[in-house]
Amino acid sequence: MTRAIRFHTTGGPEQLTIEDLPLGAPGPGEVRLTVSAVGLNRAEAMYRAGKYPVQPTLPSLIGYEGVGTIIALGEGVNDYAVGQRVCVLPMISQGDYGIWAEEAIVPARILLPAPEGLSDEQAAAIWMQYMTAFAIIEVAELGVGEAAIIPAASSSVGLAAIQLSNWAGGVSIAATRTSAKAEALRALGAQHVIATEEEDLVERVMDITSGEGARCAFDPVGGPYVDTLARALAPRGILFVYGGLSGEPTPYPHWPMAFKGCSMRGWVASEIWNHPERFERARKRIEQGLANGHLQPVIAKTFDGLEALPEANAFLESNQQVGKVVVRF
Repeated sequence: MTRAIRFHTTGGPEQLTIEDLPLGAPGPGEVRLTVSAVGLNRAEAMYRAGKYPVQPTLPSLIGYEGVGTIIALGEGVNDYAVGQRVCVLPMISQGDYGIWAEEAIVPARILLPAPEGLSDEQAAAIWMQYMTAFAIIEVAELGVGEAAIIPAASSSVGLAAIQLSNWAGGVSIAATRTSAKAEALRALGAQHVIATEEEDLVERVMDITSGEGARCAFDPVGGPYVDTLARALAPRGILFVYGGLSGEPTPYPHWPMAFKGCSMRGWVASEIWNHPERFERARKRIEQGLANGHLQPVIAKTFDGLEALPEANAFLESNQQVGKVVVRF
């Protein structure tokens, strides 16, 4: 048996309950591990609320990013060893497995050795954010002096995008609703900060880029504001939409795109990890960045214990955080 989180009804964080569940031995291609820490993601909150593209089969396990130590190997698992510290990557459909638990069984194919020198909190906060933000490098191919607009910049993915942009020699432009987080964003590497409810984003971007516009915008919000982002792009720029936090329909901003030959495209991190060669390239680049200090996961707040998961989720959804929300077990 193990203590684990499930929810029986979609809704808010209060739906998360701790249960004693049978676990058993890992099957072929699986491992059993003790979970040390998990990083929370918006996708998990949307899944729990019933607002994710994949609807839960109730009752549902939850949680698919974290770090732990292997305690048992299933048949055919030869790349890992009992006692090895590993990261769990969110490379599965939500609900198929769940690591918001003291112990969990997961497929070995979604593991990577935990990078040396990182705490459990940091190791739980790597792969979703950097693999998601890697679109700026892999697809936009951001170059020296080119600008990236990063809405919702205080999120873990937003901060990862800032770090990747800076490492590439680009110009990181953090977009946030008010100036309340501006000082923190600058301290964490944003070269410019635009408070979108207080300033004209297009005017500021054009001023920052000497009238050229941004090479890309990396947007998790969607909704009507994509028209503004499109008008701030450079010729042949790319508007990535990787989330729908606005909850509103996202229109295609035809004329701003057409006049400058820009493109708008969806993005999810699985576009990388579903393709082994792309995944390996991204993995090596991210591990290099972690080793040389160009990439440093930012932890907004750490909570302790399974009992803290509802509170941790409420904090995530309050939008107060700057960085990743982590729960230690």
